[in-house]
Amino acid sequence: MRIEQQPAYVLHARPYRETSLLLECLSREHGRLGVVARGVRGERSRLRRAQLEPFQALSVDLLLRGEMATLTAVESVGTPARLTGDAGLAGLYLNELVVRLTARQDGSPPLFDAYALTVQRLALGESLGWTLRRFERDLLETTGYGLQLQFDAASGELLDPESSYRYEVEQGATRCPASSPHAIRGSDLLALEADVLPDAYGLKALRDMIRGVIRFHLGGGELRAWRVLAMAVSRSQPSRNPSPNQSD
Repeated sequence: MRIEQQPAYVLHARPYRETSLLLECLSREHGRLGVVARGVRGERSRLRRAQLEPFQALSVDLLLRGEMATLTAVESVGTPARLTGDAGLAGLYLNELVVRLTARQDGSPPLFDAYALTVQRLALGESLGWTLRRFERDLLETTGYGLQLQFDAASGELLDPESSYRYEVEQGATRCPASSPHAIRGSDLLALEADVLPDAYGLKALRDMIRGVIRFHLGGGELRAWRVLAMAVSRSQPSRNPSPNQSD
């Protein structure tokens, strides 16, 4: 099957044979794709290697056969996002998260659009922690693992902003004492649902909750980027109080 002028981003690249690359790409209409980019590492390549860097919006032509596609043409779209420092680490986390939680050839335009928007937010220097929480929420929703952020799973009633809850992956939020391990405020769950930035305490609680959800869907596995982000944040924090701009 020929795919032409497909919006895409490169998530990961590794050398293949002497002059080629094996790519993991996120495309808008066809989801995550394994792509062979032949000859792009050669001196006389038609396709410039620089175009295949992460966070560069692309328009690609592909020949899809079975599990893999072959890149036949590529064009950069707009100015590449320059993600440096902690924003660059966050971008690598996005890419690892998409690779680990999505299936190949499962198209999801909403996921692609959420990814593109998140890259823009990181490039603009928006709150790092909040940007990641919003993307994690949207990724889980588009992959069928959506968070339940409005109702008490036990009673069916709307969450109470003043109450505390424990979030169980297969059930949702159930009321618990504020002193319970992993308790999260109802106001923080509702803030994530309404796309409203919570305070620093709530942002950290949401991070811990969502990591538990992601870990569950990975079968108990970990993401390498979590360790890298944790080290970066620990270097940048002068105090023990988390900042919305620093929380990973």
